[in-house]
Amino acid sequence: MGAFFNKLFDDDRKGPDIFLDFEKATPESEEERQVYESVAAVLDKGPEVIEQLGEYIGCEEYIRKAITSPGAETEKAAWEAILPAVDQLQNFYEFSLELEQCFPKLLVALCKGTDPTQTISTQQALAKQLADVFDFVLRFDDSKMVNPAIQNDFSYYRRTLNRMKLSKKDQNIKIRDELANRMSLFFAYPTPMMRCLSETTVKFLKQNSIPRDNVTNGLALMANICQDMVDKNKFSSAQTNMFCLRAMTGCIILVDHIHTLGAFHRKSPINIKGCITVLKNFLDNPTYGLLNALRFTTIHLNDPDTPTSIKQLLA
Repeated sequence: MGAFFNKLFDDDRKGPDIFLDFEKATPESEEERQVYESVAAVLDKGPEVIEQLGEYIGCEEYIRKAITSPGAETEKAAWEAILPAVDQLQNFYEFSLELEQCFPKLLVALCKGTDPTQTISTQQALAKQLADVFDFVLRFDDSKMVNPAIQNDFSYYRRTLNRMKLSKKDQNIKIRDELANRMSLFFAYPTPMMRCLSETTVKFLKQNSIPRDNVTNGLALMANICQDMVDKNKFSSAQTNMFCLRAMTGCIILVDHIHTLGAFHRKSPINIKGCITVLKNFLDNPTYGLLNALRFTTIHLNDPDTPTSIKQLLA
């Protein structure tokens, strides 16, 4: 597969000569349509999840009063405030489980062949959905990282639940130990949705006959296409360009997690320098969140095989 990428780029790393019409892509075949509709049933819920997360204000004041002035009244008020908040957190967690189920369908459809150029360029609606997944994941994780109320609320919920168990007052609690433990692990991670994708992909590679190289090369190609489209101003909309940049960044992070050498090594199939440069040069919207995602959610950036020039670009 290395030869494939040697052909894909010229000596100046000008990028793949592929345009993905993220603004108008629709399924072209019945097979693509079936996968598209199945995945769309999940992804269509994404905007509402992002909106709910952005509006999540937490129960800090109720919790503070219950801790500093403990008593039946303040503790009851805190518990009544926490319950609907935790229900909302459960919705976020359950959406991650839905992503776990639908993401492999995209990997199968887009990475089943030995030529990712063919499978991606001829299934643009599915390529757009792959980008949709990364767009959602990075937006969710970015919002979650700046909202400490999520973890604080759930920690208070678990502490209160443990006290209620000891006093036998937990009979009508919906989110009990096993589910609460799984949710706690999910929200404890700084970037829970990207971790979900990474673990899902690793599991997929262990259980599926599709070679790891097919998946990493397909994701690398997507990253390079998105970089190239922004660099060459293929879209006039700042929103569409940010969508491309999120998809590009998500692909880099996932490749870095599933490839033995990561995404930053000297022979990486991803045009890492071009990707970082296009992020730093993009002025229509802030991209520091995406740059920080590359800095702090990848695992191979500081490896010895990462060129010094790449490390300096992200310093």
